Amino acid sequence: MNLNKLLCLLISLFISNELLAQQTDSAYVRENYTKIERQIPMRDGIKLFTSIYIPKNQSKKYPFLINRTPYTVQPYGEDKYKTSLGNFPAMMREGYIFVYQDVRGKWMSEGNFDDVRPQFVGKKTKTSIDESTDTYDTIDWLIKNIKNNNGNAGIYGISYPGFYSTTSLPNAHPALKAVSPQAPVTDWYLGDDFHHRGTLFVMDAFSFMTSFGVPRPKPITPDKGPKGFKFPIQDNYRFYLEAGSLKNLKEKYLGDSIKFWNDLVAHPNLDTFWKARLILPHLTNVKPAVMVVGGFFDAEDAYGTFATYKAIEKQNPSANNILVAGPWYHGGWVRSTGSNFGDIEFGQPTSTYYQEHFELPFFKHYLKGEGDFDAAEANIFVTGSNQWKKFDTWPPKDTETKNLYLQPNGKLSFEKVGRTDSWDEYVSDPNNPVPYQDGIQAKRTREYMVDDQRFAARRPDVKTFQTDVLTEDITITGPVLANLVVSTSGTDADYVVKLIDVYPEDAPNPSPNPKNLLMGGYEMLVRGEIMRGKYRNSFEKPEPFVPGVVTKVNYPLPDVAHTFKKGHKIMIQIQNSWFPLADRNPQKFMDIYQAEKSDFQKATQRIYHDVNNSSFITLSVLK
Repeated sequence: MNLNKLLCLLISLFISNELLAQQTDSAYVRENYTKIERQIPMRDGIKLFTSIYIPKNQSKKYPFLINRTPYTVQPYGEDKYKTSLGNFPAMMREGYIFVYQDVRGKWMSEGNFDDVRPQFVGKKTKTSIDESTDTYDTIDWLIKNIKNNNGNAGIYGISYPGFYSTTSLPNAHPALKAVSPQAPVTDWYLGDDFHHRGTLFVMDAFSFMTSFGVPRPKPITPDKGPKGFKFPIQDNYRFYLEAGSLKNLKEKYLGDSIKFWNDLVAHPNLDTFWKARLILPHLTNVKPAVMVVGGFFDAEDAYGTFATYKAIEKQNPSANNILVAGPWYHGGWVRSTGSNFGDIEFGQPTSTYYQEHFELPFFKHYLKGEGDFDAAEANIFVTGSNQWKKFDTWPPKDTETKNLYLQPNGKLSFEKVGRTDSWDEYVSDPNNPVPYQDGIQAKRTREYMVDDQRFAARRPDVKTFQTDVLTEDITITGPVLANLVVSTSGTDADYVVKLIDVYPEDAPNPSPNPKNLLMGGYEMLVRGEIMRGKYRNSFEKPEPFVPGVVTKVNYPLPDVAHTFKKGHKIMIQIQNSWFPLADRNPQKFMDIYQAEKSDFQKATQRIYHDVNNSSFITLSVLK
């Protein structure tokens, strides 16, 4: 049997096993749970649609495990059951009262929906509401109205439901004992989903809001709800480029139908609209046990994971708050085995390990009082070396801060530059932007977070710097800081910094190798981030560049945990566009939401690397 036939057979067996598992899980739900549906009243009289799955075995009492979501609790109808309960099938066999709730203003719940609803501040009344009060009222009703509960409740959720998990923490109900925000939507301006450091992530914002953002005049089920946008051009690079500008994109495809898009346009800077939607300042006096979970390669909400954990730590020094982070895409810790991602192999089922060693025992211990939960403060899978590590803090304390200096001739070194008057000069053209990934894609892929960057290195408007071959392993943990010294002939510019692991030329190809990968010289993206230059000093008050004037642009990249192995190289790539992941900068100081197609102009860029103007990347190297 040749390799292709063997591969097809293995895929068929995998699909068959998956279908069998789904059928088995579905049968288990029906055989072991009774489903009821209730409209739970909130303090202001609004009722939230809630599906409740109660264990049929009533010989003992059970805790509640709650998931609040804007993505629908379907299927609707007490005779229609989910195929599995909890984050993954093993959870439902542990025995919980599983609760799923449409949040206020979504699907079959009453009320008005507000994206990332602000916390209520000021003098509270009996009818003052936010997501924290809705969670409190839900738990209170459940404890009082669902028989055979043990008086404890837990909450979990991934992405937007992760946000609703986080919002359960302020003024939490006394029965709430365990909360797990997972890849939580946290800051839609600085780093999650639709914005990264002031730059609009146009693909995610547009594709998401064209369905999710369509207004709902009354409670409705998904079969009668909005349908996804049908792209007239399947090549996403062409679609967004030919739209010409964000203004044209809105006028041609959205009009005034999407409220949140209109909010984006009305609030380009970090103003009170965005600040009100930041949950982090409200994470004080945290009482429940918290386990924040996320993936280093999460294309949507890597930022929110670390920001949430750090905010709880800083504002609640004695809180029971831990972090689990692994080599996962968005939700990959429960949506895959975690053995690999894209082209990168991790040598072990990291997601299975997480489920067995963290999520299952976390809820079992804090909600049922059963078993030990001896996780560390920070439980981190370090890629490259492919090992789980336990740390007393995150970022780890036992590190050494080192600067990687950009050098002439594409060199990168921990030694400072000695020469004067040294820079790289090139032209960036927003009408020919650097793609975020090689090839043609209809939708934004998640694999771009680890993909080979050799395609970008071939472009003249991407500047590449790399070390000599490493003579020993180097493990970096925590945030990466970009410290750029630049100038531009325009009055605004974006800056993209990418941290890359360059494989040896003799790195073996995978076997089998259906994608015909060439791993020799592979340039694995470890972390990339963009910064809109006009916000370099303040996100509240943007400032133009003075053409030709040497200027510092410093900003953090999201946290990493990666070992650059002996024999590899460390690479830094710098570019001024990342399209269509991020919207294009016209390279002139203006409100980009109002830019016309004619506003987009070429600019000459310089990156300085001399003794007086050193550009460098700051790393935290594990000792």
